[in-house]
This record gives sequence, structure tokens and C-alpha cells, in this order.
Amino acid sequence: MLKPNHFALYALIATCCAIELALVLSDRAVIVPLHVRQLAYDYGAFWPGLLGNWKPNYAAQPYTMFLTYSFLHGGIVHLVVNMISLWSLGNAVLNRVGQVRFVLLYFGSSLGGSAVFAMLAPTLRPMVGASGSLFGLLGAIVAWDYLDRYSNLEGLRDAARVVAILVGLNLVLWWAMDGQLAWQTHLGGFLAGWVVALLIKRKPLEDC
Repeated sequence: MLKPNHFALYALIATCCAIELALVLSDRAVIVPLHVRQLAYDYGAFWPGLLGNWKPNYAAQPYTMFLTYSFLHGGIVHLVVNMISLWSLGNAVLNRVGQVRFVLLYFGSSLGGSAVFAMLAPTLRPMVGASGSLFGLLGAIVAWDYLDRYSNLEGLRDAARVVAILVGLNLVLWWAMDGQLAWQTHLGGFLAGWVVALLIKRKPLEDC
């Protein structure tokens, strides 16, 4: 059942799905013009070179790309995995902070992910995907779990274990994808989500 106070989550998922659907239809020549995917990447992906001496397609692109990349994906599989994750993590976060803070957390994590990618990416290849924001939502959940356990004088091993698993998973995926995984974005999103989570007011766990 759809919840009215989760509209922001539904809007994010619908927007990402609509964009990828249009790109897939263009890829398959169902709609024209063709090559819309490359055009979308040219204008919306995160291009590290634009922070250097590359010429942007429009004046604000070096700034807007810090957010627009999160609405683009590399195909149906990439989209589905991210949207399932967004649905799960988004509902958990919304239950604790509401829509406005959820949006701040989501896009703050997007900015953090792209910022760290800009600093640490070894190549000038473009980056797309919502995973920076998703790792930010996960970072917020882990941060709140850490605070709840610390406040209740409980052990912190579970939070540390989650972080260790995330590090291991990223290492495995980076190896399996032959270095194509934007782990820098995951790291930046997670750290940004953790920090923002500590700054915003949330409901006590027992009220969720």
C-alpha cells in the first residue's frame, strides 16, 4: 500500500525508471531520435574532466553533474538493483526522519559520493547511478544504529561488522568488474550519509 508521506521516495523511483525506459526504447529504435543514451550521458553523467580543462555542454554542467548523475543508469539490471535497494533503504529512512530530511539526506549523499569520486577517480571515465545516494542512506542507518547502541550501552560489534561487510563487498565487486566499480562514490556517499544522519533530528527507534 502506498503511503502519502513517502511521495518523495516514489517520485525518485518513478523518475529514474522513466529516464531509463526512454533510454532503452531509444537503444532499441522504438522511439526517435536514436542514441539518446549517449546524449543523456554527455549532458547528465559525472565527467571528472569537466573539473579540469574540458569544455562543458552548458555553463552549469560542472556543477549540476554532482546531482544529475544519480538519475542515470547503465542499463536495466543496474536500474533494477538500485531501485530495489532504494525502496528498501528509503522506507527505513523515511520512517525515522520524514520526507524533507530524507530528501536532504539523499541528495547530500549524492553530493558526497560525486565529490569523493572527483577526488579519487583514477581515470576520466564518466560515472552514473544512484549508488552514492543509496550508500548514504545505508550510512545513515548504520550511524543511527551506532548511536542507539551507544546510548543503550550495548555492544557496537554489529555496526562494525556491517562496515566490514560493505568494505569486503566493494572489494569483491571491484575485482569482479575489473576495476569498473565506482567504489569512490560508494565511500563518499556512505560518509556523507553518516555525517548528515548525525546532524538531523530523527524519531526514537521505538516510535518507528
